[in-house]
Amino acid sequence: MITQEVFDDQTLAQSEFEEYIDQLTDPAPPEIEIDSVTDDFGDMYRVWNGWQLLGTFYQNLEGKWIVQPCNSDERPCCDTPLQAQLLIIAINGLLVADAA
Repeated sequence: MITQEVFDDQTLAQSEFEEYIDQLTDPAPPEIEIDSVTDDFGDMYRVWNGWQLLGTFYQNLEGKWIVQPCNSDERPCCDTPLQAQLLIIAINGLLVADAA
């Protein structure tokens, strides 16, 4: 009977350890939020990961979306606001591919 209890305890401990390792190696997706501020030129959108500002984007007079990542001197243009958001997230290394 004691051997069975030891075996059950070892099996449970191994299972809990494997679950813990899976949680460590499975990166959680970033918590991205987008807000906007209005000035004389229109709306400027800000992309946040928690409290960290990742970058901004806005629409110019020609209708293109200008991306301004915080950690880059590049100012690429996009056709849609979604492309601008994804570019900021990707430049910051936070783009997570869907495994499905």
